[in-house]
Amino acid sequence: MPEYLIYFNQQWVGDHSEEWFRGRVQPSMAVVEEMKAAGVYVFAGGLEEEDGPVYSADPTGVTTLVTDGPYVETKEFLGGFALVDVADDEEAKRWAAKVAAGCGWPHEVRRFKPRPRVVAAGVTPGVTAGATAGVTAGVTGGTADAAADPASAGLPRERVRRPLL
Repeated sequence: MPEYLIYFNQQWVGDHSEEWFRGRVQPSMAVVEEMKAAGVYVFAGGLEEEDGPVYSADPTGVTTLVTDGPYVETKEFLGGFALVDVADDEEAKRWAAKVAAGCGWPHEVRRFKPRPRVVAAGVTPGVTAGATAGVTAGVTGGTADAAADPASAGLPRERVRRPLL
């Protein structure tokens, strides 16, 4: 299934009292628990605000340069996000609406590009030794649809949790 990023910029939150923010904890955490119960939760969290550490890594020189501070000076910055693994855009939008309502401020939702599945030479995921499959090495599936939905290429649909970075 495709994965989606539901996120907000800190500037979209608005100015509110501490009491108001405390009142958002229960509804926002309830949405996270609902995502977990539905089996769509991958990760969710808020980032430290302006006074938190920010580092940049720039690999465009001879060596990768890591410096303090953002790569680009900007007035907006990411405030938090959730990753969900859902069937389609409609379900992603439904979860984005729930997250936004739980938090109390606007969110955007974007789909991740499908990742090609790379397999070792002669190994096909889900196929036992000696079985015949149409893929012997390289990337499984021949189309973007196959990368997004392995079942469309005759491959088993697996629920795979990938690291964030």
